[in-house]
Amino acid sequence: MSHSVSSAMQPVDEGWQYRWGDSPFLADGTPLWLNEPDSADHWHDIAFPSNPPGRMGREHAWFRVTLPEGEWFAPALYIYSVDIILQVWFRGELLYQYGSFDEHGRGKFEGWPWHEIPLPDGYEGETMYFRVFSNYTDIGLWGEVAILDHPDLVLHIVSNSAESLVIAALSGLIALLALVFALIQRGQRSFASIALFAFLTGVMLLAESQASLLILYQPLLWDYLAAGSYYLIPVALALLLSQWLDARRPRLVRWLMWLHLVFAALALMLALLGLVNLSSTFPVFDGVLLISLALMVAVVVGNFSSLYREQQVFLFTCGVFIVLLILDMAVAHGFLPWGRVPVSWGALAFSLALISISVWHYGRTQQALHQLTVQLEQKVAERTARAEALAEREVERSRLLALESKKSQKLADTIAALQDCAGVEEAFQPLLQALPQLYLPIAGCFYRRNPGGGYDRACLWGRSAANTFPPSLTQDLSGLTETVLPVRSQDVPAQLCFLLRVEPAQFGNVPEGVLLLERPNLPDVVKDYGTARVVAWVYQSVEKIGITLSGLALRSELQRFSYEDSLTGLKNRRYFDELFRHEREVAIRSERPLSLLIFDIDHFKRFNDSHGHDAGDEVLRMVGRVLENCFRGSDTVCRYGGEEFTVLMPGASREEARQRAENLRATIAESQVEYLGKQLGNLTISAGIACWLESSPEFDELFRAADRALYQAKAAGRNRVVTASV
Repeated sequence: MSHSVSSAMQPVDEGWQYRWGDSPFLADGTPLWLNEPDSADHWHDIAFPSNPPGRMGREHAWFRVTLPEGEWFAPALYIYSVDIILQVWFRGELLYQYGSFDEHGRGKFEGWPWHEIPLPDGYEGETMYFRVFSNYTDIGLWGEVAILDHPDLVLHIVSNSAESLVIAALSGLIALLALVFALIQRGQRSFASIALFAFLTGVMLLAESQASLLILYQPLLWDYLAAGSYYLIPVALALLLSQWLDARRPRLVRWLMWLHLVFAALALMLALLGLVNLSSTFPVFDGVLLISLALMVAVVVGNFSSLYREQQVFLFTCGVFIVLLILDMAVAHGFLPWGRVPVSWGALAFSLALISISVWHYGRTQQALHQLTVQLEQKVAERTARAEALAEREVERSRLLALESKKSQKLADTIAALQDCAGVEEAFQPLLQALPQLYLPIAGCFYRRNPGGGYDRACLWGRSAANTFPPSLTQDLSGLTETVLPVRSQDVPAQLCFLLRVEPAQFGNVPEGVLLLERPNLPDVVKDYGTARVVAWVYQSVEKIGITLSGLALRSELQRFSYEDSLTGLKNRRYFDELFRHEREVAIRSERPLSLLIFDIDHFKRFNDSHGHDAGDEVLRMVGRVLENCFRGSDTVCRYGGEEFTVLMPGASREEARQRAENLRATIAESQVEYLGKQLGNLTISAGIACWLESSPEFDELFRAADRALYQAKAAGRNRVVTASV
């Protein structure tokens, strides 16, 4: 699309009305209020459908709005959030429901997701009703209400969540590194607290991002994750303060830590047992959090000057994060007007502070190491006379390091060559050529997995290799023991085995290749030191090659998914748009005709309503199979969206395209739709054809000409092919 997502959204922010209470229902299950005449005494105007005045403990409210005019391909009503469950009624029918309503119109909390409500054709100018139940502090719709196309909505969700997702990933990485340091330096307990704080922050940002529902549509699960991480953040902060202020015995901080830990455990346990709604625990926690933060700030201010500079910086960034959390809390409870509070910025400030502190410590460490190196070199220079016995060893070590440096450069060049390949199969050609240069003078052999699951010898080097390594290996690699790190020189076997794994593996956790090497034969003076080093370098080189090949495999897989429709196996709209631009240039340059066929399935919505969407999906798959059999290999068949398909036919004249379209129409009309063993009858299609230059002298009019021909086919009674004329 040429315009931005924000410009594609049509806010529904005018004409809202509300009404307290719940509607009686007629015998057919229709709310009585849908059929009542408009009455000013019952319905009242409101700027936004949230928290109407005069609630006074009421738990039911109705809202309504007249939907505005608009032109959309697949329109949907987007709602940022609802407190807490709702029904949407349109044209006297239940169009959408989130949550379960009992006979009293009540229900339990089931999460705070965003909502996408598909709009039927001709929705413009008609009234939509919203039935809402909430025993929470807020009631009604919340945040944004707008109309937009489904692809734009997904892009809107992803773009709004990108910042939180990136910072959540950064927080997770910091948590992992801090945990590693906590395990390495067991005396530094604060690393574990920092890891907990970073981990909770990352989980909270991920769970609260709208894109989390695109990963896994389990709203209540994400809300439990968000609540758990949110409730435990003060625990991590209090734990860190208690460690830093341990000498001053901050009992108050420890009490606050245990208070929040007990609250989080009780709130989540009672919510999981169904004794309380998870939503009802948030206001209580927010009140406790404000009091706890005030007490923690008092403790920190009193001891701030006694802390290390790094601790002060960390607490300052935590303060920024807490302030943003409080602002977000104020928006959530209606104390501030709705708006997106950049809580992720606070997490980013925390992450950047940790990274800055780590870089600073790394610089100091490197400086100390440099000074130590200088001192050691001076001592070596002073004791040269006593080091003659070590000269030979140092020479051999230098040769070994030079060889290792040369091999490392060759490995880097090989990795670069592999990264330039289009896929894994292409990458194996330069890899097999580079293997002898990588591992000589060690004799070795590389085996490649064959289609049958076994391994064939693909590359061989070294004088004794032909007699040492067999032509093939069995599928289970019997008799081989994989070499893993760490290794000791005295335990290195006569033959080393390294497995090359490529993820995602085509056959599970099965190696793609096997590298066998003879034990390195090094001079005695460096054998103890060098053998383990050489084996470790070979192991790491195989790991790097495997990671590079895995990246190529993943890149190929992602590229295939981005251009393929998962339901029909045909190319998708994105692929069509890019190919159409390419074929346009080819057709203009070569002055050869280019025909375009656009068709859709007649009365597909009626078929879906009658037989269900699963049966509709089967129809789309059937049409995809018919399309693959009705057109040439040079023709490109795409699912353009919904039940609409396009076929691009380079070099085909208008008459040739019409004949193929008629053949397609007849084939589909004769095909029986079968689903779950039942014959559901036949379907027909309506198609429009345009050809450049025969139908459209201007190339930019080709698509619109075919589209107009499609609508002419529909207007003429459907089940026909209409060819656009000049």
